[in-house]
Amino acid sequence: MWKLQKEITEAIRTVDKKHIIILEGNGWGNNYNGLTPLWDDNMVFSFHKYWNNNDDATLKFALDLREKHNAPIWLGETGENSNVWFTELIRLLDRHNIGYAFWPMKKIDNIAGITNVKITPEYQKLLDYWKNGGEKPSKEFAEKTLMQIADNYKFNNVEIKSDVIDAMFRQTTDGSTKPFKNLQAPGRISATDYDLGRMGAAYLDKDFVNLWVSDPAKRSEWNSGNQLRNDGVDIYKGKNNEYYVGKTENGEWLQYTINVKDGKPYTFNINYASNGPAKIRVEDTSGKHLGIIALQPTGGNEIWKTASLKGINLKKGENKIRIYFENEGVNLKGFEIK
Repeated sequence: MWKLQKEITEAIRTVDKKHIIILEGNGWGNNYNGLTPLWDDNMVFSFHKYWNNNDDATLKFALDLREKHNAPIWLGETGENSNVWFTELIRLLDRHNIGYAFWPMKKIDNIAGITNVKITPEYQKLLDYWKNGGEKPSKEFAEKTLMQIADNYKFNNVEIKSDVIDAMFRQTTDGSTKPFKNLQAPGRISATDYDLGRMGAAYLDKDFVNLWVSDPAKRSEWNSGNQLRNDGVDIYKGKNNEYYVGKTENGEWLQYTINVKDGKPYTFNINYASNGPAKIRVEDTSGKHLGIIALQPTGGNEIWKTASLKGINLKKGENKIRIYFENEGVNLKGFEIK
């Protein structure tokens, strides 16, 4: 392989003396066994990084290449993980002065990119046919459907994932939280509109990253519903295209920044579903207890009921509150503050 890359380099240099030559080894760019001394003075080593720990040990082989050959290294391909992993990885790379390239979009209808394209009903029909057979779509239908998907991939048409952008840029140097949306009280608040910020600051979830390459036991979907946001919070799409937070566990919580019109006690009407009895607790970010409510079983994961928690004291202006789950298995669609 190295002989071939030398020949390619020589061919490039006959017409281009200036541009960088990027080398990649075998095994997704990470195997440089048998590498001879570099044959050009303007070369960069490229490597890939997926689904492993974000620590110095996982970069050692690349750092050793840089030291041995006195040549730059570049993380030429990465992504397909949670916002937590993205933030931690970029902080690690910045400490070692390593440039990087993330997938801006990987796979259709996926949360783990700064942009996304959704599956259309027509494209789903093609997928169903390819997977299950049945009535064959016409050539004209297939062509029109695929060209529509291609058009949807134009940057002006894609969905911009603000949570991923925030994780990859602001959160790498700023541990504070900020509102995901402009939430008002009185008003209705969707459970999925919790704050932007690092895990442990904007939310707490026990399953938030996929590390199966470092430890096969740590294979995780992080957001097991694969909807809306790329954090550890599990978001599902339910009936009538409504979204909710599910797969909650004891001790997990969500934070919301709410602009309150008047300082006074409010009632939180909590829209939830649960197969068993549970409790939800409300606190502010200082840990001050604001209220707790016992939730009765609703009879199913998507059988929704409303429980009212009265006497939640909120001050006028900005309030940061946290919803704590004291049992597993509570699905939360949202709450109305009245």
